[in-house]
Amino acid sequence: MLVEINFDGIIGPSHNYAGLSPGNIAATRNAGAVSHPRAAALQGIAKMRANLALRLRQGVLLPQPRPDHEWLARLATTYGEAAAHLQAQAMSASSMWAANAATVSPAPDTADGRCHLTVANLVTMPHRSHEWRHTHAQLTLAFADDAFRVRVPVPAPFGDEGAANHMRLCARHDTPGVEVFVYGVGGGPFPARQHREASAAVARSHRLDPERTLFVQQSDAAIAAGAFHNDVVAVANERVLFAHELAFADKVGFYADLRRLLPEVEIVEVPAAEVPLADAITSYLFNAQLVSAPQGTTLIVPSEARANAAVWGWLERNRAGNGPIRHVEVVDVRESMANGGGPACLRLRVVADPATIDPRFLVDDARLDVIAAVIEAEWPETIDQGAIGDPALVARVEVARAKLLTALDLVELIDR
Repeated sequence: MLVEINFDGIIGPSHNYAGLSPGNIAATRNAGAVSHPRAAALQGIAKMRANLALRLRQGVLLPQPRPDHEWLARLATTYGEAAAHLQAQAMSASSMWAANAATVSPAPDTADGRCHLTVANLVTMPHRSHEWRHTHAQLTLAFADDAFRVRVPVPAPFGDEGAANHMRLCARHDTPGVEVFVYGVGGGPFPARQHREASAAVARSHRLDPERTLFVQQSDAAIAAGAFHNDVVAVANERVLFAHELAFADKVGFYADLRRLLPEVEIVEVPAAEVPLADAITSYLFNAQLVSAPQGTTLIVPSEARANAAVWGWLERNRAGNGPIRHVEVVDVRESMANGGGPACLRLRVVADPATIDPRFLVDDARLDVIAAVIEAEWPETIDQGAIGDPALVARVEVARAKLLTALDLVELIDR
């Protein structure tokens, strides 16, 4: 039985605010602030518990080894000898943004009837460019069954940032869908991180039907405003597309193609006159989880959306109408939001039969209890940016991760 499973990245013990991501307004604004790794990780656990309460299936991806000594060795240095900016890049906990782990095409969409996952290369940002090896190791372990094909990244220089720039629309998760790859071209002072060539390569390797695959340009205005990924201005689930009016360069053509390929599609567009791009981006209205819950299509938004009068006012008006989004749930992920990612950034969606997935990567409340206990005991309470080079912090981060992997019986990942 194919169902959608949300794999959330567990926020790692090295979570800090180094401001490494140009174009990510929240991360840049909070650069140098004191972070709270323990609180951040526990907020992530609470979000997963809320998903389970909605009767959604839930999985996890584990923190990567930090600092990344292998990456530093390839730069002919060590953590103790490296310049401060390299130390920060090697210590980054940004792999918690599981939406950037890979692009996923479920079995109903692929020519060979397997679920394909292509690991993102993340080459645009140095602190993320070394994640792929560890992501690949986890995904090949979690999805080792023959029902899956896990692929290495598209080669540089073609930037690929994974599911954050990919949407899938369908009648139901287990039926053939329309896969939408969103790429960037320009964005004023900020880089467009997703290349069209990378998206096309992923679509070819996944053996998608060209007639049901769309390549859509993100608007320059959205990128320039701080929508560094498409999932900051648009999100889709089954037959529903939820997007800002200014998300796409050619929304008229895109919407026409969607309606032609999926006549039952329901497009919920938020007008710029009611919610300006700046409010949409700072509140992470669209970086929400749009899910199919037993109660109906549900939007899981961060508490920042409720705090924004324009955003919450629009959500209340929409909920009072007769649109497809029937319920709104609010979660507190403020510690991760401060580093530039909301509920959608923290998860990778995989449509698959849970029986084909390594059960160690699937969680229920009891398994989340195990994870939370390790976090409470081992994750640093705070990290001051000035302490990034402290050997004592390095030791604590490494021990904390090892204890979590041991508790989850995933010790083979300790050095991977």
